[in-house]
Amino acid sequence: MPFRTIASRELAEVLAVLGHPCRLRIIEEIGSGERDVATLAELLGISHSGTSQHLSHLRAHRLVTERREGRRVFYKLANPALSKWLLAGLEVLEKDAESSQVIKVSLRRARVAWSKSRTP
Repeated sequence: MPFRTIASRELAEVLAVLGHPCRLRIIEEIGSGERDVATLAELLGISHSGTSQHLSHLRAHRLVTERREGRRVFYKLANPALSKWLLAGLEVLEKDAESSQVIKVSLRRARVAWSKSRTP
């Protein structure tokens, strides 16, 4: 199989996994460091079980790793470059001339907020 086909399929699989807003938020929230399920559920405004399901999907595709501390499970990015890649995606969307002003402002604010959370 040609290398371009293999590479395209691998990238398409990652993009499919990231194709849910909650999973994107999880990636961004753990981009600055590990978080437990309860904290992520609160940040996302979804149930503990819903958060766990999204994390399970991300873990199955090796995008996040887990660490257990007693009954608590902490998650972090398997590759921190993924968060930077998504931030670059926000910048691309922000520059889209056809987006409404509300969308542009939201994209900019999200990019700035997520960028600041990574500053030591």
